[in-house]
Amino acid sequence: MTTTRGTTALTWNLLDRRPADIPIPTAETGHVTPEWAHGGTDGSGVRVCVVDSGVEAGHPMVGEVAGSYAVVGRDGDLAVHEVPPTDTCGHGTACAGIVRQVAPGCELHSVRILGENGGGTGDALLTGLRWAIEQRFDVINLSLSTSRPQFNQILRELADDAYFGRSVIVASAHNARIESFPWRFSSVISVGSHAEDDSGLVLYNPSPPVEFFARGQAVRVAGLNGSTTRNTGNSFAAPHVTGLAALILGKHPDLTTFELKTILYLTAANVRGA
Repeated sequence: MTTTRGTTALTWNLLDRRPADIPIPTAETGHVTPEWAHGGTDGSGVRVCVVDSGVEAGHPMVGEVAGSYAVVGRDGDLAVHEVPPTDTCGHGTACAGIVRQVAPGCELHSVRILGENGGGTGDALLTGLRWAIEQRFDVINLSLSTSRPQFNQILRELADDAYFGRSVIVASAHNARIESFPWRFSSVISVGSHAEDDSGLVLYNPSPPVEFFARGQAVRVAGLNGSTTRNTGNSFAAPHVTGLAALILGKHPDLTTFELKTILYLTAANVRGA
């Protein structure tokens, strides 16, 4: 991808540079510090939904799954039904384990839209995401996207519904430099990965559309059947920010998506000058 904004290339990840390479002029943050934003909270009272391949309940890195659902049926006749808390390929469990690591007190829910090989359809994505937004989950983790343009307009409308309904969508950028959605929409919180070995390090990206970077390289994650593994990709950066959003909402439950995104910006390590 060679698209540029001014003279700065759009940035999908931060794997070829260090945090010091993207300094931001220190903002007048006033009282908005990490301690003010989420100090002393564990995400209790915040409902997080992982829209993915399902989540394995009882995994040591995941714990309890409050609700487990799946998109079932044939294209054109899809619906969301309650199902046992299992995972078809491990991707959703990996993401849920990261969310639980960051925000151990949050209430985790799962909507399965992916199949055994991690594949899925745009219609399943729309159905599952629409249902999650209708349930008004506080934070929705979407570590996946679609590059098919026929779904763009409906996804944009759903993302706007979530934005104005105070359901925060945290979406991972595509790992390759290709256009995909919904992470490209300004109404969601888009996340790429950095290469630092620090699960708490969140950086603001001055060259959008990716807005934030979080740890996504060689991350220890939950695997199937109670196992653990190490995975790499923007998929595993997004749930770090999802968990952080849950912490902030646990302490400040009345925030709008705009306000939450602003707090993430003001508390990013490179904005604070840390």
